[in-house]
Amino acid sequence: MNTQLVAGLVTGIVFGILLQSSEVIRYDRQVGAVRLIDMTIVKFMLSAIIVGMVGIYQLHTLDIIKLSVKGTVLGSNIAGGLIFGAGWALLGYCPGTAAGALGEGRTDALFGMMGMVCGAMLFAEFYPSTGTGILAIGNLGKVTIPMITGKGPWLLIPILSFVYLLVLYTIENMDL
Repeated sequence: MNTQLVAGLVTGIVFGILLQSSEVIRYDRQVGAVRLIDMTIVKFMLSAIIVGMVGIYQLHTLDIIKLSVKGTVLGSNIAGGLIFGAGWALLGYCPGTAAGALGEGRTDALFGMMGMVCGAMLFAEFYPSTGTGILAIGNLGKVTIPMITGKGPWLLIPILSFVYLLVLYTIENMDL
């Protein structure tokens, strides 16, 4: 069996366990995040960003992985973000948490999963006409923060980690 597939499966299982044990797949946590009254998901995601950022660049530095930077296209990112945000606000789940909630037996998440499949089909159907229109606006190419700043990732990672940890500390000490 392919070791990359096994590593992906194990990583996915661990991430799913973390999602479930931190309660971020609960509907009330999702709605609380959208309403900015429950910061559990924000704290979880900032923690995941820090761990992921350090882990990915460490694996890249050790030549275990190669980075595959995708192009930044502002039209696609803005349109996708608006659709994602609207779906999250309407359903109360994002794609990952909808799958986790469905795994826990919450059938309301099934509507979100069906919506994702329908949305993917609609996207595939209409991409030929929109791929060169709004979805192509603002093509910045393959860029990363280290590329933009001209600084190496290991100079930026401690700075970004400190900023994220400061945000986490501030959120933790807010009265919500």
